[in-house]
Amino acid sequence: MVTVTVVRPAPDFSFAKVYLSVFGKMEPKECVDLISAHAKMVRGELGKRIGKQLRITPEIAFYVDDSLDYAEEIDKILKE
Repeated sequence: MVTVTVVRPAPDFSFAKVYLSVFGKMEPKECVDLISAHAKMVRGELGKRIGKQLRITPEIAFYVDDSLDYAEEIDKILKE
């Protein structure tokens, strides 16, 4: 299961960073690499849906969202 957790667009919407949480058997890095390989297709589909609302369709970069791991690490440290 892959979930989009955060999307951070540039002020002019020319670029967007998309953070993904990956749950399941697949390694998060492998999953993000696989999705990144299809970024042009994702951008094309995005353009079809928002093409009339924005001047340009943003370039997209995918990243692993490790905020849950970071929060767990902080919790673990605080409990010690």
